[in-house]
Amino acid sequence: MSGKQKTLNSEDGLEPSIKLGMLAAVEQSSDVTQRKLAQELGIALGLTNAYLKRLVKKGYIKALHAPANRYLYYLTPKGFTEKSSLTAEYLSQSFKFFRDARQQCSDAFTICTSKNWHNIVLCGAGDLTDIAILSAQEFNVKIVGVVDPNFTGSSLLDIPALKSFKSLIEFEAAIVTDTRQPQKTFNYASRYMPKKNIIALPLLGLNTNISTQAEWYKR
Repeated sequence: MSGKQKTLNSEDGLEPSIKLGMLAAVEQSSDVTQRKLAQELGIALGLTNAYLKRLVKKGYIKALHAPANRYLYYLTPKGFTEKSSLTAEYLSQSFKFFRDARQQCSDAFTICTSKNWHNIVLCGAGDLTDIAILSAQEFNVKIVGVVDPNFTGSSLLDIPALKSFKSLIEFEAAIVTDTRQPQKTFNYASRYMPKKNIIALPLLGLNTNISTQAEWYKR
């Protein structure tokens, strides 16, 4: 999850999500290669090497020489404890994100119905979009499409996925559900409708300075 969601804490200077990914991968397979780790985590090979060295130095991982000039990596008891702690914190924050997102989506659709906005478009595909689609079922609104230029599928939970607003025929409002680049998505949506008809959930941390957003704080 991305956006303004609180990140995991780290006291050793290592990015927690990368550290957790490496510890989990090593626990699953001791003969995992650095190249494989880099591909799975989506980071450069050089950064993977640097992280592994730090994890070994911290005592989380033990590296042993293997034939063909390779290394075998093993999770130490200290590494297992660290992985368990990071996993628990990640799950806790994930549940909090879901609770906050579900409530804020409900608030957004309440605003829509109060303004007689019944045809809604979601801006951005991802976890937050899924939550919004599920929340919409509790209200007298219709999600007419999900606009995301980078989404490769044709639909999301049976909702049409579109590359542009130009493909939409009728809609009254939009809700920003893009957690990767929410400000960019908000600005893009504002080219096709008044800003007062665009709702940005508070958890995205956008400062739109429009009256629609002020309603969150009157609830």
